[in-house]
Amino acid sequence: MTSPAPLALATDVDGDGPPVVLLHGITEDRTFWAPLVAPLATSATVVRVDLRGHGESPLGPGYELADMADDVRAALDAAGVTEPPLVVGHSLGGLLAAVYAGRHPVRGVVDVDQPLALTAMQAQVQQAAPMLRGEGFEPFMAGMFDAMRGAMDDDAHAALAARRRPRQEVVTGIWSPLLDLTGEELGALVDEIAAGVQCPFLSLHGLDPGPDYAAWLAQRIPTATVEVWTDDAGRPLGHHPHLMAPERFMARVREFSAGLA
Repeated sequence: MTSPAPLALATDVDGDGPPVVLLHGITEDRTFWAPLVAPLATSATVVRVDLRGHGESPLGPGYELADMADDVRAALDAAGVTEPPLVVGHSLGGLLAAVYAGRHPVRGVVDVDQPLALTAMQAQVQQAAPMLRGEGFEPFMAGMFDAMRGAMDDDAHAALAARRRPRQEVVTGIWSPLLDLTGEELGALVDEIAAGVQCPFLSLHGLDPGPDYAAWLAQRIPTATVEVWTDDAGRPLGHHPHLMAPERFMARVREFSAGLA
């Protein structure tokens, strides 16, 4: 079967050096990475994209993760980036970074607060399916982000919420595997995605994915390192650890990148 043609993504390119690709989370866009671009761009070519159905990029005819990963590769080609990148993805972007690594050459992956073990998330999404597909969509999405705020203060949380653009057809399309597959089918899909990751993989969390997650991930991605970050008081940083602790995050990405072949 012929793969569909990639979509042209809205793209920003900054800096010079080894390429780093930044993939945002669901309902967000490339501007959510803005605080980190200037520091990264001092030593890297930083490529940010709006994924299909997000920001200034077009809606897709579908939202298969493989197609979305190929969109990103096409954006790199259009930007003249030929060297394998370090792919840094937050939330949906973290899952997409793993998919990308199975389809295209990479130096490494940084997955920010997206556990690849999707069983618990599937249970929540399937329970909420009538809301997601009905008039309760926006309240559900707002409540989901409220529940993941961690130590983020009210003003920062409200500012991020005001910038999100939840599009029902996009979210339900991306979450189709969670909504429509059985648990066994989803597990097989996750195993297939993980098996494609042959590069160093940093799994960095602001919300604890659970005591068994590191072992679960190591069984599927032997190159994986799992870290769970808290604030000085021991509270979970929340779903956006890269925005809650940007200097620490930048230092960790630089350290990780420096260790890549």
